[in-house]
Amino acid sequence: MKVLLIGASGTIGQAVAKALATEHKVIAANYSGEGFNVDIGDQASISALLEQVGKVDAIVSTAGLANFAPLNELSDADYELALNNKLMGQINLMRLGKEYLNKGGSVTLTSGVLSREPMSGSGVISMANGALESFVKASALELDAIRFNVVAPIFVKETMAMMGMDTAGGLSADDTAKAYVAAVTGSMHGQTLDAPDYV
Repeated sequence: MKVLLIGASGTIGQAVAKALATEHKVIAANYSGEGFNVDIGDQASISALLEQVGKVDAIVSTAGLANFAPLNELSDADYELALNNKLMGQINLMRLGKEYLNKGGSVTLTSGVLSREPMSGSGVISMANGALESFVKASALELDAIRFNVVAPIFVKETMAMMGMDTAGGLSADDTAKAYVAAVTGSMHGQTLDAPDYV
């Protein structure tokens, strides 16, 4: 399969690229750096990317920005970033990308465990994650030409270690990637794939 991976240079993205590349052709896209460049917060940028890449069998997003901050410290810009990038940016990957999918293709987005297990400071992240999961579930009822799913990672050990956190409750990026591979190669539709379930 030909897979367009957005956010390929991130911690999870790199692991997903490595896991998929064993059997599939991975086309990397990032906000900056190697591969194609795309800003998922900008519809024109997404359209330009899709025009450049052409038809694919799967689109996977491990991208999406949202800030972690106490509720009383969140600004309008924090809400707008989560809504325009993490939420609508990924939704637009499906809205625009479905026209570039080969028959039986799939789109896989990224939410996160904070949708159902929030913590102090996760307000806008939990908001975007929960909205993504609900949108995928509802949209799948009307999408019969493609499969549409979302992966919900838990905290990634590599990121936790980088932040000086205890990694005991995390999941490695390589193990997290297994849920994305399942979404791309499986038959599920309208599902939230909890990453720990695929280890």
